[in-house]
Amino acid sequence: MSRFTGSTFKKARRYGFSIREDGKEFSKGKKRTTAPGQHGARRVKLSEYGTQLHEKQKLRFMYGITERQFRNTYIKAKKEKGVIGTAFLQRLESRLDNIVYRMGLAMTRQGARQIVAHGHILVNGKKLDIPSHILTVGDKISVREKSIKSVKMKEALGANVSTVKFVEFDKTKMAGKFKSLPERSELNQEINEALIVEWYNRLIK
Repeated sequence: MSRFTGSTFKKARRYGFSIREDGKEFSKGKKRTTAPGQHGARRVKLSEYGTQLHEKQKLRFMYGITERQFRNTYIKAKKEKGVIGTAFLQRLESRLDNIVYRMGLAMTRQGARQIVAHGHILVNGKKLDIPSHILTVGDKISVREKSIKSVKMKEALGANVSTVKFVEFDKTKMAGKFKSLPERSELNQEINEALIVEWYNRLIK
């Protein structure tokens, strides 16, 4: 399955969940009770299978990655010690494009992916243009000197109120650091990763 490039507003309404995590998809901060469409559609009670799929799609669209990337991330997380669901979320958060987004250099993860892919980001002083690269705690992320005056990044930083605790970023130096793996309490509380683990456990033995 390819990466979704359509309207995040429609996906947010479909799943009753802010894909952007800022609630801007919903007018006046209120979630609509109907699915996308001219007249909307009544939401029906989901089966166990449907509930698990629904949760998986919510998270996949939130991070904006393909099904193959999502599945492979889960497989790698399953091999790590600790709670599988938490390890899975931590790996998703450790992606370079996500950390660039968390630092406030882009207003959306899609925008952060473009910044990385276009070669504007340095990791430990070296250009890295692979959005899916998994960072290691302690890695230093900075904006390439030629890109420091980027209008889009300046606008994003101006609109960003604060970053999460597991990253730090100095707007004057346009550089920051991946400080630590996030605690589960620091991540989106609307996600039930246990349902996603159940979904993949049925498919991956």
